[in-house]
Amino acid sequence: MNAQQTAIARQCLDGAETNSMTFPQIVGTLTTAGFESYMVDFRRAVATYYLPDGESIELPAHAAQTAVGAAFDPAALGAAIREAQTLAPGYTYKGFCAKARAAGCAGYIVSFTGRRAVYFGRTAEIHVEHFPST
Repeated sequence: MNAQQTAIARQCLDGAETNSMTFPQIVGTLTTAGFESYMVDFRRAVATYYLPDGESIELPAHAAQTAVGAAFDPAALGAAIREAQTLAPGYTYKGFCAKARAAGCAGYIVSFTGRRAVYFGRTAEIHVEHFPST
């Protein structure tokens, strides 16, 4: 991984956490820089960005105060995802993370080539969210 790719991964994480970049902007920026996917681990407060050759960079993410719920609640998680997708009034990425954690989401992986995000709970339950068709 080169220094520019490392800087872009940091820029995208900061952009999410400060609400200065939308999810589509982050996906486009990371894809253009050669990334294949990224994963956010809420329990460890880290984001990992992956290149197709297996190289990765792990960056510290904000540590939310909300514990990951024991039960995976796909309906509550889906509601948080819809707020993010529509940029509902008052939406923030940190607020989304808190709602996802409360819904039992331990983290998620975004695959650019698979055009989906997979959210997972503490017991490996999952919710798959496909990218919209464009």
